[in-house]
Amino acid sequence: MNTIIAFILMFGLLVFVHEFGHFIIAKRAGMLVREFAIGFGPKIFSHKKTETLYTVRLLPIGGYVRVAGEDPEIIELKPGQHIGLEFNQEGAVNKIIVNNKSKHPQARVIEVEHADLDHRLIIEGYEIDEEEKLTFPIDPKADYVMDEIETQIAPYDRQFASKTLPQRAMQLFAGPLMNFLLAAVIFLLLGLIQGVPADKAIIGNVVSDSPAEEAGFQDGDEVVQIGETSISTWDEFTEIVRDHPEEELSMTVQRSNQQVELEVVPRSQVTQDVEIGQIGVQAYFEKSLFKAVPYSINQTYEWTKLILVNLSKLVTGQFSLDMLSGPVGIYDATDQVVQTGILNLLMWTSALSINLGIINLLPLPALDGGRLLFVGIEAVRGKPVDPHKEGIVHFVGFALLMLLMIVVTWNDIQRLFL
Repeated sequence: MNTIIAFILMFGLLVFVHEFGHFIIAKRAGMLVREFAIGFGPKIFSHKKTETLYTVRLLPIGGYVRVAGEDPEIIELKPGQHIGLEFNQEGAVNKIIVNNKSKHPQARVIEVEHADLDHRLIIEGYEIDEEEKLTFPIDPKADYVMDEIETQIAPYDRQFASKTLPQRAMQLFAGPLMNFLLAAVIFLLLGLIQGVPADKAIIGNVVSDSPAEEAGFQDGDEVVQIGETSISTWDEFTEIVRDHPEEELSMTVQRSNQQVELEVVPRSQVTQDVEIGQIGVQAYFEKSLFKAVPYSINQTYEWTKLILVNLSKLVTGQFSLDMLSGPVGIYDATDQVVQTGILNLLMWTSALSINLGIINLLPLPALDGGRLLFVGIEAVRGKPVDPHKEGIVHFVGFALLMLLMIVVTWNDIQRLFL
């Protein structure tokens, strides 16, 4: 149960923060946000506030912010079509009844001759059995009503395509950016709660029944020399230990005001098919706001670099698709992390947030990076790519991503149960 709750909260936070980035920039740029969704598939919860429908959907594989103009508009009025019109107090149309007009006896029924709901915001047409052409002004926040579901119209100045290149690029980039910011904030909290690892090779904790305990190491010892090599940082200390499994090492530690000589044999540990040495000690952590801030920035950078390196190995064939994990694999990993404590869960959440930001910036169709690529092409060409062609590319890309998700999920299930 703890794993389920942790996974839902973690997944919800990652997706919410990502989509909130898209959402807030779209709002600030004046775009009409039709829907803010967590998950895909059938709705399990929905609430509409002002212009936006907020939904939670069944499949926990992402989320989206649906901005007017990113996809073809839902309803198109055609010449000869009979529609019903309702008006506000100023005499402008505020409801366009597309079907089921009998349920709206107060609506004024007309036959459409011409409709411009993008720029001029008018509908021209005739009342039934009348010859005089009438022109009706449209409220910029008028609603279509189809199958008794209201959908707000989107004048061109509220659509994605009407905004400047920088505004569109920022709206697309804001989601991944928020994931990097979330990771930095979590690392900052970790730095404040548990402290920041000391630069020096100071031992914060000696693990019970470990080679270090057997050798006589104590909390607070500072390793200053291994053999003939002087040690000034924790990384130097751990690198030597890792490189010498099952080999006796002579270490000099500073304890209070004296130096103590200790002999220790690192225990062999196999990690990712690589044998390393471990003696069973943990670094000393310092609690300081001034150190926590650079620590959060550095950790975000280091994790970003690590993920990019692994991603490059996937591209070059050093990793196979079998090594990728989807929602099932992430859930299984989360189950293992939850058992090690809340601080490790926060670290895991930060890593996943950075991973989500990087993946979404890849120049692949249907991802933020793919959409940014089309914005970049428009900047170079001086004109946008045909929206229909771009839509096909994103549709095919989304279908392939869903297929990849199915393959990865199947691999996860095989690893768990077969």
